Amino acid sequence: MNSEPKMSASSGGDDEFRRLFEESLRSVRPGEVVKGRVVEISRDQVTVDIGYKSEGQISIREFSDRGGTVLVDVGDEVDVYFESDDGETGGIVLSRSKAEQAKVWSEIEKAYQNEGIIEGVIVGKVKGGLKVDVGVPAFLPGSHADIRPARNLDRFLNQRGEFSVLKFNRARGNVVVSRRQVMEKERAQLKQETLKVLEEGIILEGVVKNITDYGAFVDLGGIDGLLHVTDMSWGRVNKPSDIVGVGDKCRVVVLKYDPDRGRVSLGMKQIMPDPWASVAERYPVGSRISGKVVSLADYGAFVELEPGIEGLVHVSEMSWTKRVTHPSKVVEVGNEVGVVVLDVDTANRRISLGLKQAEPNPWELVRVNHPIGSRIKGVVKNITDFGVFIGIDDGIDGLVHISDLHWTKKVRHPSDILQKGDEVEAVVLGIDVDNERVSLGVKQLADDPWSGIEARYPVGQRVTGTITSVTDFGVFVEIEEGIEGLIHVSQLSTERIDRPQEEFHPGDKIEAEVTSIDTKDRKIALSVKALRKSEERDEINSYLEKEREGGRFSFEDILKSDLRLDRDEPTRASGQPRTSDVDDGSSN
Repeated sequence: MNSEPKMSASSGGDDEFRRLFEESLRSVRPGEVVKGRVVEISRDQVTVDIGYKSEGQISIREFSDRGGTVLVDVGDEVDVYFESDDGETGGIVLSRSKAEQAKVWSEIEKAYQNEGIIEGVIVGKVKGGLKVDVGVPAFLPGSHADIRPARNLDRFLNQRGEFSVLKFNRARGNVVVSRRQVMEKERAQLKQETLKVLEEGIILEGVVKNITDYGAFVDLGGIDGLLHVTDMSWGRVNKPSDIVGVGDKCRVVVLKYDPDRGRVSLGMKQIMPDPWASVAERYPVGSRISGKVVSLADYGAFVELEPGIEGLVHVSEMSWTKRVTHPSKVVEVGNEVGVVVLDVDTANRRISLGLKQAEPNPWELVRVNHPIGSRIKGVVKNITDFGVFIGIDDGIDGLVHISDLHWTKKVRHPSDILQKGDEVEAVVLGIDVDNERVSLGVKQLADDPWSGIEARYPVGQRVTGTITSVTDFGVFVEIEEGIEGLIHVSQLSTERIDRPQEEFHPGDKIEAEVTSIDTKDRKIALSVKALRKSEERDEINSYLEKEREGGRFSFEDILKSDLRLDRDEPTRASGQPRTSDVDDGSSN
């Protein structure tokens, strides 16, 4: 009797054990991810107990990192994938990697259904986009890599980020993700926050997103603003990339905000004081300063005096003595130069500078070293129609005008007197420092032959000269070297002469009387007709004088006088009465 209850009890205990065992078997089934406990770690395997009728072994590689370090210890709970069991042997097949993949696919599905995000690393480029490791391989289309279309996808490689799931197929192992959607959501949230504080005049910190030729786009937090190149610095900006780079953080001020069009204009220089506000006080006219050549133009060089302040050295202000055709002949970009402030125009933000003014003015030295009236020696540098240029000092030439080459010679062209390269002595006639001119004279080395001309050739004096040229209006006669007089056609004879060329020729000697002298215009008037009248007057005066002295002329005196007159006028017929015998000449 006592044994029956025991048997009954024993039978009841077996049933309970069988029930619990069967429930245990039903709780874990192949094809599921289950929790297990690490019970043993060997050199090659990790043994895991999942509460099944037997334990499973997994390769230790599935629990190790790339360096071979085992990442679990005995007693750790791990998720494993129950692949299958062998009913005959009681063995089971487990996988840690498949459990991880199953978990990833579960997260992908969850993110897809709930518009959530998953994390991953961009590991490579593929056709049309990028390859992303999110636990399983995923495809990121190029159009979804960034908010703006990205031409260079290489810059995204090895970046970790968050992605949304566009679509997936677990059976085929396909996942398509988007980085752009995540960024757009973030920007939308940031934009709402930024719009709450955005107004003209506010200073914000942003990140440079893109650079163009005309400026840079700055992300203010969900909304972009344009920082124009002219608003980057008070000074010269050759290109925006000289000031900012993509990814740079910068402080900017909102210059203008158009909420309707969503446009924001930004400024960087406006945060700093305007250096032009006090430029006139810091750079007074006449002050000597130094600066750096930052740019060259055909008309001059721009010199930076300080950040934001530049002045222009015009080509005409680069050299005292040389004609500068281009500023590159004198300076180069990067040169440190000394300059003088010539003018300050604060309203138009312009400063005129002089390079040559920083050196002594050689034209002032000419006035000191070669005063007016002094003599110089130099070489003929150039010949023009109006004169010759003679080198005085280094880079300084003086002009001998054609009228100052010779006192009396008619110079048709300066090359008739001088040639390029000739060494010449000249007299300094004038110095114009302001206009950088020196006047020289060659003829002034000798005395002016016209000086004292009136004393040498007083009016009424008989002169003998050589005919140099014959014209319709008269004859030119040289009475001494370089001095010519004109006998007008009406003064060539007591009789009318219509064509002087038929009776007078160059080289002939001729006598005439000086009738007038114009020293200002350097003209002498001569007359043969006046000479004849003077001769007749002298004869009459001589006759009258003899009559007063002797009372009367003898027949012999009259005869001698007639013979002398006949010799003076051989063409007159013998015995023909002469006008002088009966006329005192006043009628002619």
